[in-house]
Amino acid sequence: MQGRQPRRATSRRSFLRGSIGAAAATGLSALVAACSDSSTGKVTDQRLPKPSPGNPVLWPISGDNRPIAGSLQPERDRTLKIFNWPDYIDPQALKSFRDSTGVTVDVTTFSDNRVALEAIAAGTVDYDIYLPSYDQLPRLVGNGHLRPLNHSYIPNINQVWPDFSNPFYDLQWRYTVPYTVYNTGIAWRSDIITEDISARDNPFDVFWDGRYRDKISVINDYRAVMGMVLLRNGLDLNTDRNDDLDLVRTQLADMVRATRPKATITNYRDLPGGHFPIVQAWSGDVINARNYLAKDADPNILHYWSPTDARHQADNDLMVILRAGKSPVAAHMFLNHMLDFGVVLGNFAAIGYQPPQNRITSAGLVGQGFLPASLASAVVEPAYFATGQRILELDPDTDRRWRSIWDEFRTST
Repeated sequence: MQGRQPRRATSRRSFLRGSIGAAAATGLSALVAACSDSSTGKVTDQRLPKPSPGNPVLWPISGDNRPIAGSLQPERDRTLKIFNWPDYIDPQALKSFRDSTGVTVDVTTFSDNRVALEAIAAGTVDYDIYLPSYDQLPRLVGNGHLRPLNHSYIPNINQVWPDFSNPFYDLQWRYTVPYTVYNTGIAWRSDIITEDISARDNPFDVFWDGRYRDKISVINDYRAVMGMVLLRNGLDLNTDRNDDLDLVRTQLADMVRATRPKATITNYRDLPGGHFPIVQAWSGDVINARNYLAKDADPNILHYWSPTDARHQADNDLMVILRAGKSPVAAHMFLNHMLDFGVVLGNFAAIGYQPPQNRITSAGLVGQGFLPASLASAVVEPAYFATGQRILELDPDTDRRWRSIWDEFRTST
């Protein structure tokens, strides 16, 4: 598995976070009616619940959108259509599904979350499976775009961390199964940066350390970078408090003056290439970075740190079945296929993002040669989801304030 080469040209997650806020303010009008309309079944944005760990949501199942019957055969005369980010699934997983079921799979990709959601809302596409983040669920479920799951087709859910059979954003997993998990932290090359950054009292401080001027990059993503400042100061990752946001603005300006960080979406190449020997990174991209090292390089020069205390941040992506799809039985079987341990290991190797599987441990991945020991900390543990903060959807006004600060920072970098 260690030799598998990823095919990711850009960071999928940067597109995700970069577009959802703008979509909430503008392009999602097609998804949510301006007012409640009983003739269409659409609901107002104001009426849509916003799931959070403190406000878990059990989504309803309407009488005209019941789960499919059990024990049906897959639709072999149709093509299973998947709507996904570029390079976010292993082609071998598609081939093995076709070989085992006789169902052909076709993947259509998008690089803009807003456009993807609008296509689904318009009703002009008939994709069977979509890979959203959980902050899209209110609009997707609220406006009837998702098909509720028949769990009898998805027994491999028992291979997944137990929390995902009752996640806060979809109690009783009525509409979703998990796809990948990740956290956010700091990665560095120890052959260039001799300091053990993880040994600092507050490792986040490295982004303000003038000794590393022009050697640092941050993720080109407003929630990730501004969130890092909040976590540095022990504050709420989803704050709407003016005092907190003023602090973020001030410390971002201080960072620019001290280290002149570069905002990029290519840290998985920049770090192993030595272009920026210290990077802010998602765990999945750091795992991918090992594949971009020079052939004769020791992978143990790559190091990663993320908090394990209350400053920790952990999130996940999902798989859902769209109501407009024409192959609902095959779609259920595909979800089960993508939760199979053997399939997810290959997918993990191909895309770098970890599946939340019970049998995956940092010790096992290091022992099997999948990861160098120096990257064991990039493995996400189930406990992180019990103690860590989650990136939640901001209300439109708060999101505008966040983006205003981000625009100032990006202008200065």
